[in-house]
Amino acid sequence: MRPLLAFSLLAGVLAAGCTPLRSHQGYIVDADLVNSVQPGVDNRQSVLATLGTPSFASQFNQGDWYYIARDSRNYAFNPPKPKEQLTLQISFDQAGNVTAVRKSGIEQVANIDPWGKTTPTLGRHRGFFQDLFGNIGTVGAPGAAGGGAGGNRSGQP
Repeated sequence: MRPLLAFSLLAGVLAAGCTPLRSHQGYIVDADLVNSVQPGVDNRQSVLATLGTPSFASQFNQGDWYYIARDSRNYAFNPPKPKEQLTLQISFDQAGNVTAVRKSGIEQVANIDPWGKTTPTLGRHRGFFQDLFGNIGTVGAPGAAGGGAGGNRSGQP
């Protein structure tokens, strides 16, 4: 009876590690409030009163506001994968009136897969020893980019 109980507990603990973990990040979307923002009708103050503080604001153009919400899932210790995303971009004119409201979804999420621990580059491939000893003799050499070790010692400009 004891081995059966121990096996049941072990199986239960292992099965619990396979349940999906769900998480929400960012703005909590209320569809009625989002749909109430209209170009030509609302301004910055009314959008702030309706939707609250944006997730972030653009530093360029007229300072577009972005509201971002993302739902993710993952199993055990795996990295989370986005399942749903809403990006709401609200554009303003110089006077602060809403000119456009754009929505986009999960199709805008980029999946970046790093390649090893190095960034692949075009051009010359250098090995460990070239990286380690490659600059010997070039620092302070005449005509090198540094212009000589220690700067200008002659006192002339």
